[in-house]
Amino acid sequence: MSKKNVLHVKNLNKIYSKNSNKSIHALNNLNLEVKEGEIFGLLGPNGAGKSTFINILSGLVKKSSGEVNVWGFDLDKNPRQVKASLGIVPQEVNLDPFFNPKKLLELHAGFYGVKKNQRITEIILKLVSLEDQASSYSRNLSGGMKRRLLVAKALVHQPPIVILDEPTAGVDVELRKNLWENLKSLNDQGVTIILTTHYIHEAQQMCDRIGILNKGDLVALDTTKNLLDKIQTKTVRFVLNNKANIKDNSLDTLKIVSNNNNELIVSYEKNKLEIEKIISFLGNQNVKINDISTDDGDLEDVFVNLTKN
Repeated sequence: MSKKNVLHVKNLNKIYSKNSNKSIHALNNLNLEVKEGEIFGLLGPNGAGKSTFINILSGLVKKSSGEVNVWGFDLDKNPRQVKASLGIVPQEVNLDPFFNPKKLLELHAGFYGVKKNQRITEIILKLVSLEDQASSYSRNLSGGMKRRLLVAKALVHQPPIVILDEPTAGVDVELRKNLWENLKSLNDQGVTIILTTHYIHEAQQMCDRIGILNKGDLVALDTTKNLLDKIQTKTVRFVLNNKANIKDNSLDTLKIVSNNNNELIVSYEKNKLEIEKIISFLGNQNVKINDISTDDGDLEDVFVNLTKN
């Protein structure tokens, strides 16, 4: 059974007019769909249009043209329902320092019109591992706890879609790991997650599908696996018992990165040359291979290729 689209964007444009003869195209004819239950990553360098896109969804920025449909609701006709379908976690930590997490979540649920007997404050605090800090002033929380409290705030009205704008910018490794575990458990419960990030390895590990924005244009949209499969160049490091006699193009597409004493590093196009041929070439020279390690390239290589000027 195919999953339904929970976000549908058609020909979305945002143009900022600086003066009469100069305008900036923050988004150019953006078309994308996000499916229910997936973790979708939107990548791009600074100024690519990621935050503009999220600000349009949240109602902070007015689009210039195009259609946006969230959870079956049209942004122009049903802005309130669109807002209710989304939980947005901003980049900036914006919390009232004098409220404790429990009070803050209760207050926020009230803003969304969630009745007292339908609030799930305790469940949310547990979900983001803040139950022990439920009664501490926000100002006394660590940076990591504040980040998790922002996620909690976005969940008070139980939205089917949660959007995170650079959720781990400036966050330490331990906290980042913790935040991802929280998001994974949310996703396991059926929540669709959309995130922007410029931590490419993060997107590679977390996302089912990825869109890459550059200067307002969507330059790629595919599953993470398909994007990675587009990288043709593979690098291999051999540890040998002797120096190998091997040159560029000794085999089809082979390039020597370095060849010093016992270490040989080569690169080649994986669709034209198989590693077995390199191994047998070395074997014919009576060189013994003690160790092999490979690097298949990662999303960063795709990203760099697509966003090169």
